[in-house]
Amino acid sequence: MLTNALLFIGGLVALVAGAELLVRGASRLALSFGISPLVVGLTIVAFGTSAPEMTVSVGAVLNGQTGLALGNAVGSNVFNVLFILGLAALIAPLAVHLQVIRQEVPIMIGAALLVMVVALDGNIGTFDAALLFGLLLAYTVFLVRQSRAQGVEAGDYAAHDAERAGGGSRLLNVALLLAGLALLAGGSEAMVRAAVSFARAFGVSEVMIGLTIVAIGTSLPEVAASVAAALKGERDIAVGNVVGSCVFNLLGVIGLGGLAAAFAGAGGLPVPASVMHFDLWVMLAALVACLPIFLTGREVARWEGGLFLAYYAAYMAYQVLQARQSPDLLQAFNGAMLGFVLPLTVVTVVVTTLRGQARR
Repeated sequence: MLTNALLFIGGLVALVAGAELLVRGASRLALSFGISPLVVGLTIVAFGTSAPEMTVSVGAVLNGQTGLALGNAVGSNVFNVLFILGLAALIAPLAVHLQVIRQEVPIMIGAALLVMVVALDGNIGTFDAALLFGLLLAYTVFLVRQSRAQGVEAGDYAAHDAERAGGGSRLLNVALLLAGLALLAGGSEAMVRAAVSFARAFGVSEVMIGLTIVAIGTSLPEVAASVAAALKGERDIAVGNVVGSCVFNLLGVIGLGGLAAAFAGAGGLPVPASVMHFDLWVMLAALVACLPIFLTGREVARWEGGLFLAYYAAYMAYQVLQARQSPDLLQAFNGAMLGFVLPLTVVTVVVTTLRGQARR
């Protein structure tokens, strides 16, 4: 057990360090080519900090742990919205760019709905995976071209990045990017091995481990990026990182995981009934909840961040109760959530939204 714990921690450190190097090198390259900070947050930073999810999921599929791969992607999205966005908002209220409200959040919700549709038959096959991954590539190209079409001055953003990150040549940034990728590959292999050993030792499913321990571990780069952005006042990057990471997890991590499964001869990613009937719906609810909260004054207030954190704590409590197989406690917990907490939250959000619209 100690060996597996050390392996997990070592893999996690490698993932975090690799994501940091990848984001630093790729962000500087992107800014030097005239891509706006918001788009950097939605693409380079978001995709780079989600690279651990991708490498862990692909590694899990190639090792035959398909449940771990899907659980990692879904659990990471729940963690991104409820925990990371909530924590960043507690540090400083997060202003939300109008483009995020009008374009990125609807795309994120649409991607979640598409994943749920292709998962209806209980399997994400080769065609489904190719469709998801192809949409990710199209979305990235669209964002970059949209940014450049809006008249972004490359020199301004290169100067902004040089002041913030200390400059550096493009060759050095490419070297940072490649070093980050190498650390991600090694760290993902270690984490997958340790996670599978934990699942077998504690008698829980690989899906459960993916939804909780692995999802939180691989999302630590997003935590660091969003919290650092909130502390520095770069609130566009803080929000863009979360939204972009969710899109990347839905289209890229699940899509590439499905393609890896086809390559490995598994025939696709099987979707467990528990994920289909509960976790995917929790993820969709968390993503949809972003829209009215973003609309209340176009910011995520501190109390809204606290609400997100409380819901993530409730989600984790449910996972613990389910793992312990306590039907009586689960029934009481579900009754409290459905009969009191959810209705109170809905009323609070509706009233706050109406007040915000009236003030505007």
